[in-house]
Amino acid sequence: MKMTENILAEIRKNIRRAKKSEFYKKHFADIHPEDIKTEADFRKLPFTDKEDLRNAYPLGLAAVPEERIVRIHSSSGTTGTPVIIPYTRKDVLDWAKMFKRCYEYAGITSKDKIQITPGYGLWTAGIGFQLGAELLGAMALPLGPGNTDKQIKMMIDMGTTVLTATSSYALLLAEEIERRGIKNRIKLKKGVIGSERWGKKMRARIADELGVELYDIYGLTEIYGPGIGINCMHDSAMHMWSDYMFYELIDPATGKRVKQGERGELVITTLQKEGAPLIRYRTHDLTREVPGDCACGSEHPRIAAIDGRSDDMVKVKGTVVYPSRVDELLSGVDGVSSEYQIMIDHMNGKDIVTVYFETPRPTHEERGALEKTVEREFKAAVGMTPKAKAVGMGELPRSEKKTPRIFDNRY
Repeated sequence: MKMTENILAEIRKNIRRAKKSEFYKKHFADIHPEDIKTEADFRKLPFTDKEDLRNAYPLGLAAVPEERIVRIHSSSGTTGTPVIIPYTRKDVLDWAKMFKRCYEYAGITSKDKIQITPGYGLWTAGIGFQLGAELLGAMALPLGPGNTDKQIKMMIDMGTTVLTATSSYALLLAEEIERRGIKNRIKLKKGVIGSERWGKKMRARIADELGVELYDIYGLTEIYGPGIGINCMHDSAMHMWSDYMFYELIDPATGKRVKQGERGELVITTLQKEGAPLIRYRTHDLTREVPGDCACGSEHPRIAAIDGRSDDMVKVKGTVVYPSRVDELLSGVDGVSSEYQIMIDHMNGKDIVTVYFETPRPTHEERGALEKTVEREFKAAVGMTPKAKAVGMGELPRSEKKTPRIFDNRY
């Protein structure tokens, strides 16, 4: 994202706000906003990481008095000290405005009926989808996660036109609708999908089985929540709301800026946030900047869909395994479906890797040939040979939230 004088001015304001918090008083103790005069000055600022935010628990990130905090949210992690993010009234309204813009970029209007299946509570997902829908003037159906029978009944009875979900739950719903043979009773036109990375085959299955246009929505609790970026009707790259944040892409190993078009880790600095401003926050999400103008005419810059995380990997026999790489290689094998799991065990002094994948092919001979193909492709792409195991469609577990892909049972 291009740095301008206006953005530098906003960053200086953001640093002044941030240094009202206990965390940034210490983290930026020797940093003065007026010294940030150039992009080079900005890139000398230290990064902020999730562990920093955990250490600021409970309200060390708050840059406003407690009486101005109207809500808190927390990251969706289930272990360790939670990250608490405070919101002012302006933060909540800004988030709603960004989410409304996301819906508009997807061609969703006040005439639509938006079924919200992501969770509510401390997690930012469900309530963000609802805020944006209500500001847009659309009908919100805030069902939250689970209860698939009720989800489908409401979808039919209310004539839902837009589904919001994780990719895992969207697939579960698509498979159930297909199984029941009721696709002709469903009026869905669009799906707004977020919260987890999803591969090409999964995307194609959801789009085909639900008969919808799919949109990638992006966000994280630390930076408002989902709704800080989305792809438009003209392109699969996601527009990022540059009036609310400045983003950069770095080499996760060195922290240095990557060249335009190169894959890097997304780092975000908020420009308007009051409750918990963040400067150079490492998201650990991997993507690349998409240059040039979009056919939609938007001036907001774009990044490619998130294709992995810099901290989302395991090491086996000295080889690093990324789920995104497995997605990519499996998507190139004809006959292999979108769903897979990797089990890593330690037996008799050795690490054993088993790749389970779904396939519609029925015979033992066909599945055996596919297993050999997957083993060969895995070796070529990842650098090690697993034991591949084909299973039937629907045999691997489905999730109403995010679907785990790698299970490391060694520890």
